[in-house]
Amino acid sequence: MKLTKLEKSFTALFFVIVVIELLSSTLKALSSFHNVAKPLIVISLILFFFLDGKQLANKTRRKMLLALTFSLVGDVLLMFDHVSINYFLTGLISFLLVHVFYILVFLEKKNSLKKTIPFITILIIYALGLFYVLKDGLDNMLIPVIIYILVILAMVIAASLRKENVPNISYNLVLIGALFFIISDSIIAVNKFYGKVPYEHLLIMSTYALAQYCIVMGVLKQKN
Repeated sequence: MKLTKLEKSFTALFFVIVVIELLSSTLKALSSFHNVAKPLIVISLILFFFLDGKQLANKTRRKMLLALTFSLVGDVLLMFDHVSINYFLTGLISFLLVHVFYILVFLEKKNSLKKTIPFITILIIYALGLFYVLKDGLDNMLIPVIIYILVILAMVIAASLRKENVPNISYNLVLIGALFFIISDSIIAVNKFYGKVPYEHLLIMSTYALAQYCIVMGVLKQKN
């Protein structure tokens, strides 16, 4: 992937922020950085997209910035999900809106001729398997989690429908980002509703950061 000078500089800075966030959650000496580094991941993406996305259509820029803004809100809320389930539920709603805006962005470049039935089938099988694992621990969160699963599936499917309507690098990055998003959210769900996942924070935040980075870079590489 060819990167501009600005993209190279941002990429280096972005992954430094991600590493600091990951270390702050595991090393006591750096724990004070956690509440700053986590939101800074998306804040940096917002600033970078605002500066580097001026070649995109205004409607695309607005939707992307809204998606990233709701990501930031969701990140902050989920930092306090241990205090009350309401923080988790509100964070879930924030990320639901993130996926809705991503869906709207991806569908702008939908290839109506592209058939993705095998891919959709694999996603549905995965979602059903995940739901089977989670269902006994969901209780009052059953309906919200079902809705969330359906929306994130729609987001990944929308990402897959851009093929041949955008440059290959844009298509691949966005699809990879969407898949990383579903992996990150799956780990969160299993850790919260089924059982403790080893190194859950490392796995969740690394896949989440890659998801957001790939989606942002992928959309920046598309043509209007």
